[in-house]
Amino acid sequence: MPDESPLVSVIVVNWNGRAHLERCLEALAYQSCRPFETIVVDNGSTDGSVELLGEEYPKVRVISLDRNLGFAAGNNAGILASSAPFIATLNNDTEADPQWLEQLLGPALADPSVGMVASKMLFAHQLGTINSAGIAIDLAGIAWDRMGGEQDGGGDEVVEVFGPCAGAALYRRVMLEEVGLFDEEFFAYLEDVDLAWRAQLAGWRCLYAPAAKVAHVHSATGVEGSPFKSYHLGRNKLWTIAKNYPLPQLCLALPLIVAYDLAATLYGVATRRDTAGLRGRVAGTLGLPRLWAKRRSVQRMRRVPFSALSSQMAPVATPIGVLERYRHVGSTARPQL
Repeated sequence: MPDESPLVSVIVVNWNGRAHLERCLEALAYQSCRPFETIVVDNGSTDGSVELLGEEYPKVRVISLDRNLGFAAGNNAGILASSAPFIATLNNDTEADPQWLEQLLGPALADPSVGMVASKMLFAHQLGTINSAGIAIDLAGIAWDRMGGEQDGGGDEVVEVFGPCAGAALYRRVMLEEVGLFDEEFFAYLEDVDLAWRAQLAGWRCLYAPAAKVAHVHSATGVEGSPFKSYHLGRNKLWTIAKNYPLPQLCLALPLIVAYDLAATLYGVATRRDTAGLRGRVAGTLGLPRLWAKRRSVQRMRRVPFSALSSQMAPVATPIGVLERYRHVGSTARPQL
């Protein structure tokens, strides 16, 4: 009898992550949900990751790329190679609870308007502390990990959120076919925020499933506070807003957006002599002309009024309040304004 077609394709993007891969894949092997497939997309690793997969995990599908194309393109390669009606994206530095996939699927199967489901991501070194409970976003376009730094316990109901962190998320394939995949030009960081914006504009919902738990080694690949991460966050934030924020409301919010972004840039330069965020914003500005074609495509997909979208957005916090959102990730954390 032939194998059943998978209900979910779990995509793990890997770049020199051999030290984490075994724990990630072993946890997937014990998932209560069946049937599903695991696809590892390797971004040109040189640490023996591909050899490990071939020797120890023959049932895992491996897509081996010749160079590092980034998190966004890596996930897209996995999505395009799969056919399941649901796609789960999972960081290679995670360890999923045995019921993670089953708990993600529940809300999506119960309601066809749900295009995305967010996991409860816990810090691997401190399992009682939440890393992410989905994406939060405010009216100034600042995105952050919802409930980040809060203690695990309480608030365990399924609720609507803006989007999922792609480090442990579920996406409905028909939604991706409508709004598009991850924007590969982002390379890494905020590509999940950009996708959530597009999905929300098109009328798709996102639910947070608190029983879908994963332990996460935060920024094991990108390194919290690194120039690489700071550069991409600065550039990609600008692109996310330019692509997705509806025009009338963008004009109204622009003074706040500019003020907070300028404050973030100056804060980095003044306190850490960090010019990577500034360079990212310059690169983002230079790339705006080619973003307009993408913006037109996104805005043509818009199906809901901004009032519906803004109901999922938080009020603008004080600058001190924004800084507090990131204090839990450690002394090297950079505010992601």
